[in-house]
Amino acid sequence: MSKVFTFLKGMAMGAADVVPGVSGGTIAFITGIYDTLLESIRRVNPNLIGIIKRDGFKAAFEHINGTFLILLLSGILTSIFTLARFITWMLHTHPIPLWSFFFGLIIVSVNHMFKQVKHWKANRFASVLAGACFAYGITVLHPLNLEPTSLNILIAGSIAICAMILPGISGSFILLLLGMYSPILAAAKSVDIITLATFATGCVFGLLTFSHALSWAIRHHRDITLTFLTGLMLGTLGKIWPWKETLTWRINSSGEQVPLLERNLSPFSFEQITGQPALLAYAIAAMILGIALVWGLEKVAEK
Repeated sequence: MSKVFTFLKGMAMGAADVVPGVSGGTIAFITGIYDTLLESIRRVNPNLIGIIKRDGFKAAFEHINGTFLILLLSGILTSIFTLARFITWMLHTHPIPLWSFFFGLIIVSVNHMFKQVKHWKANRFASVLAGACFAYGITVLHPLNLEPTSLNILIAGSIAICAMILPGISGSFILLLLGMYSPILAAAKSVDIITLATFATGCVFGLLTFSHALSWAIRHHRDITLTFLTGLMLGTLGKIWPWKETLTWRINSSGEQVPLLERNLSPFSFEQITGQPALLAYAIAAMILGIALVWGLEKVAEK
């Protein structure tokens, strides 16, 4: 049963990573597998060759917690390939309930992460503020328009994967900033093997380098690291606020018109300014669903 749950947690991470502004790392944290994930990835290093020579492939596989990694990666990939089209449809046709769901999920996740901090001191509060300012700074950056060349896709993968394992900072949003979100999502929909393989190569490189630094920080400065990561989540709340007015538009690499600059509105101002229904009841229901889901995941993780 634990293997099934690991696969399902991977699917949840994959679903979150498809949405710009939501991080799969957040899902890993609230499901109780974040430390295990980082440690497993950290063990994939040159020392693994020595273990293979000395004890064989089976020992090396167990050393990196291979079963866990394969199940989790399978869940992530399954979710990306099966949910990419659905998530894209939701973003275009029902954005307010979708963003409300993730807003509720992030809010309750912040509370969950604060519970993990053992000792609250002034530097912990400063760390939360620093993380929030850093994440907010990223959310207000102007997107680039990089061409989807092999080199740019490789670089985008190595940068985005670092964000994907950070709670709060969305790998999908990083791809948006780099102008690579549409090409990668299109490749996932059409199963463009070459593009996906190039992107995956960049992801592997970024993951193996960044995970070591993050794992070290959590082992040696856990409270400071946790509060900074929580700040990252708080800093991105403005990005996933459900009610927005689009100020300017841009043409993406697929020739589609997408928002460039947006500002947050209250639900009531949203109706007056945009002339569209605020769908407040749906938004509240979706937000409660997100909160209930995290609460349920917490209970599963505790067991």
